[in-house]
Amino acid sequence: MGYFVDQLINGLTLGSVYGLIAIGYTMVYGIIGMINFAHGEVFMIGAFISLIVLLLLAQLGVAAVPLAILVTLVLTAVFTALWGFVVERIAYRPLRGSFRLAPLISAIGMSIFLQNLVQLLQGARVKPLPPVLTGRIPLGSIGDHQLSVAVVQVVIVVVTVVLMAGFSLVVSRTALGRAQRACEQDRRMAELVGVNVDRTISLTFVFGAALAAVAGLLYTIYYGSIDFFIGFFAGLKAFTAAVLGGIGSLPGAMLGGLLIGLIEALWSAYSDIQYKDVAVFAILVLILLFRPTGLLGRQEVEKV
Repeated sequence: MGYFVDQLINGLTLGSVYGLIAIGYTMVYGIIGMINFAHGEVFMIGAFISLIVLLLLAQLGVAAVPLAILVTLVLTAVFTALWGFVVERIAYRPLRGSFRLAPLISAIGMSIFLQNLVQLLQGARVKPLPPVLTGRIPLGSIGDHQLSVAVVQVVIVVVTVVLMAGFSLVVSRTALGRAQRACEQDRRMAELVGVNVDRTISLTFVFGAALAAVAGLLYTIYYGSIDFFIGFFAGLKAFTAAVLGGIGSLPGAMLGGLLIGLIEALWSAYSDIQYKDVAVFAILVLILLFRPTGLLGRQEVEKV
C-alpha cells in the first residue's frame, strides 16, 4: 500500500507538468480552432532558458534557492512568452484566413525549426543540472513502509494548483477572459462589437507560452536533465491530455494531464515500463469511443 501511495505522488507530479502544457493547447484550440503543434517546443525552450538562468545565477553567487527559483521563473516566463508571440505572428496570423490545414502544416514546420534551432545552438547532448530543491517531507508510515514526499514534488503540485486557479479567474473575471470567450463563440461577431481579436489571440499564445515556461522550469528542477527532444514527447503527452480531458476545457486539460501522469506512474510500477505509452493511448481510445468530446468537453454546435 505504501508503494502504491508513492506512485500516486509521482503520477500527480508528472501529471501536473503535463496539465500546464495541455492548457496552452486547449486555449489556442478554444479560440482559433487549431492545434499549436509547436507548443511542445515552446515548453522545451522554456526548459533551456530556465537551465541557463539557474546556472548563471549560480555563477553570480546567488545562494538563496527560493530567490534563484523566483528570478528564474520570472525571466523564463518572459522570454518564453516572447517566443509564443513570435510563433503566433509567423506561423498562424498570416494563415488565419487560409484553408484549415495551412496553419497546421505551418505549426509542424515551426516545431521542427525550433527543435533543430535549439539543437544547433545548445548541442544534442543531455544538459544536466545539479539538484536545486533537495530534502523530503515525512508523511508517516503504512506498515513498515515510510511515506515521504520530495520538496520539489510539493512545489510542483502547489505551483500548478495556484496557476490553474489564477488563470481560471483570469478567464472568468477579467476583460481579457471575456474577450477570449467572445472569440471562442464567434470571432467575427466579437470583432464587430469592438473586441480586438488579433490582440486577444496574441495574448492567448503569450499566456500559453508562459505556462509552458513554468512547466519547463518545473521539469528541469525535477528531472535534473534536459535535451532538445523533450518537447516532442512532452508535447505529445500534453496534447493527448487535452484531448482526453476535452479539448477547449481548461479543467479538462488539467484533469487529462493528471490522469495520464497517474497511468504512466502506475503502469511503470506494476507492469512493463516499455508499454506505458501504449497503455496511455489505449485508455484514450477507450474513453473517446464512449465519450468523443473527452471527459469534460462539450459538443460543438455547427454555426450556419
